[in-house]
Amino acid sequence: MHHFFADPSHIGEKEITLTGADVNHIRNVLRMRPGEEVLISDGRGTDYRCKLEEMAETCITARICWVLEGNAELPSRITLYQGLPKGDKMEFIIQKCVELGVSRIVPMYTKRTVVKLDAKKEENRARRWKGICESAAKQSGRGIVPEVLSPQTFAQAVKDAGQQDICLIPYELAKDMKHTRELFSSIKPGQSVGIFIGPEGGFEESEVEQAVSAGARPVTLGRRILRTETAGMAVLSMLVYLLEE
Repeated sequence: MHHFFADPSHIGEKEITLTGADVNHIRNVLRMRPGEEVLISDGRGTDYRCKLEEMAETCITARICWVLEGNAELPSRITLYQGLPKGDKMEFIIQKCVELGVSRIVPMYTKRTVVKLDAKKEENRARRWKGICESAAKQSGRGIVPEVLSPQTFAQAVKDAGQQDICLIPYELAKDMKHTRELFSSIKPGQSVGIFIGPEGGFEESEVEQAVSAGARPVTLGRRILRTETAGMAVLSMLVYLLEE
C-alpha cells in the first residue's frame, strides 16, 4: 500500500486532503484511481487507512476508513550528531538512519570537517535532506518524519546533547567491548539517547574530551575501523536490538 504524509491541519474527522508534490505522484506517476486505498500519516505517530475520492489537479481528497496508532517507532528518542562528511555521504546517512529509527539528525562542523556550506548551499541541502527524510520514512513505514537540523558547530551540538538522558561517542581509545556491552545494556526504553559520529578522520582528541566533559560516554564499536557513514548505523542497529519490544 502506498504511503503518504499529510499536514495535521489537512486532516478532518472523515477526510484528508493531500496537496503539493503528492498530487502529481498519485495522479501521473502511480496513476491511481478513486476507490484505491492508501496509508496516510500525520507525522505525529497516527496512521490513517483511506480510500481515494476526489482527484483534482491541485488536491486529492481521501476518505478515512480506519485510524491506526503507529507502532513503527522506537521506544526511545534517538538523536544522531553527525560530523559533516564529504560528497553525498550525508544523504546516504540520513536515508539509512531514518530507516533504522532515528528521531532527529544534527549535522555538525568539527575540526576535521572538510565541507563548508554557505547560506545558499545550506538552504538547498536542507531542502534535499528533508525530501530524503520523508521518502525514507514512507519506505520504512514510519509514522513520523524525523527532523534534520541546519548544520551546527561542535560546541552547539555538545550543548544540545546535554538534554539527552545518555550520550554515546564511539572512540578508538575507549575501554574494551565488555564495558561497551554493559553501557548499552543499561539504556532503558523511554530514555533519550544521543550519538556522536565524527566526519572522515574522526574527532580530534580535544573534541572527545569536550564531549566527555559534558557527559558523553566513550564506547568502542569493535576492533575494526568503520567509515563515518557506517558508524552511526552500527550504533543504531545495536540500540534497535536492545530497545525494541
